[in-house]
Amino acid sequence: MTLVQMQPRSANANPVHRTVDDAMEAAGPQICDDMTVEVALSVMTSAHAGHLLVCDEDGLCTGLVTQAQLAAIRDSDAYTDRVRLRDVLGDRGPFTSPLTTMAEAEHAMRYRRLDALPVVDEHGSGLGVLALAR
Repeated sequence: MTLVQMQPRSANANPVHRTVDDAMEAAGPQICDDMTVEVALSVMTSAHAGHLLVCDEDGLCTGLVTQAQLAAIRDSDAYTDRVRLRDVLGDRGPFTSPLTTMAEAEHAMRYRRLDALPVVDEHGSGLGVLALAR
């Protein structure tokens, strides 16, 4: 897998010093963590998105969910239509900063086996998503 540069931020960025800000995608659709798995899947389908940023009641990013994750939850024996995203997300994160170098972010994503990583500002608000190419 290689990192995708969806929206270049700086055409003259030094490849050695490129940051996450240079390669991240726009945040795209976001959903509140009190929404159900069914609502999240519906939003994802309507937006033609493969993932959603999940935010808490204060608008802070609490994580990222993918269509595959939500489908697995929906297909599990313990699933009911009342399961909320906050019930299945677990701990906050992982996240990265727009100031993180691409080398550090790519290493962290490969180590954690992540296809996408939310990018948050110093306050925890979602700025975008760093995604690996398939």
